Amino acid sequence: MNEVPARAIAGAENFRDTGGLPAAGGTTRSGVLFRSGTLARLAPAAQAAIAELGLRRIIDLRDDDEVRRDPTLLEPVVLDTVRVPLLLGSVSSFLEADRGLDELYAHIVDESAPQLIEVVHGVLAMQPVLVHCTAGKDRTGVSIALILAATGVEEDAIVADYARTAAMLSPERNRRVLSSLRMAHPQSAHLEELVTGSPEPVMRTLLDRLRSSYGAPVEYLRAAGLHDDEIVELRRILVAAS
Repeated sequence: MNEVPARAIAGAENFRDTGGLPAAGGTTRSGVLFRSGTLARLAPAAQAAIAELGLRRIIDLRDDDEVRRDPTLLEPVVLDTVRVPLLLGSVSSFLEADRGLDELYAHIVDESAPQLIEVVHGVLAMQPVLVHCTAGKDRTGVSIALILAATGVEEDAIVADYARTAAMLSPERNRRVLSSLRMAHPQSAHLEELVTGSPEPVMRTLLDRLRSSYGAPVEYLRAAGLHDDEIVELRRILVAAS
């Protein structure tokens, strides 16, 4: 797999390009679709580095409380921001119920199909585009995986891209978040996985679930309202023919 190396941008957790992944008929284009965690702690140099990428749109998957707590520091570098909140209140509920990532991701696809289609439409409408949430792991991970699957990216590459997150979240961030949440959820068996994990089997389970229910992950998106011409356009935008 020839994915683009992660670009170190201080203060941008888990920031990377989805280019260079093997897809049917070619590889994903670099400089078109980016993913990351929060953009609330960017130094001026980091903002300048992101500005060099020519981003035209940000798709922010966080809820209102997250946005108020950690506003994105990229205006006026990127003027167009689309808000598509996923998992309203559900992260806390999963911590309280002590459920793991498999259940969380099943909940996302079962309960948020219209929002996931809105994310795809946001990518189709304007590029280069960045999709992000707080960690860039779960909401972003599922959204990007579905976009890549619709684009024809090989499943092993989708899973590997998702799994990269665990190594890209800083130890300092992990310690800070785990320490805070452990106080509120001292008995949680799934806390570390929910906060820091992106294990390959979890994404494979999600893709297998969609295949079992719909025939393929892209068919899940079709069932949710994504049209054939939009799938063709998504592939045109994101895949460079070999």
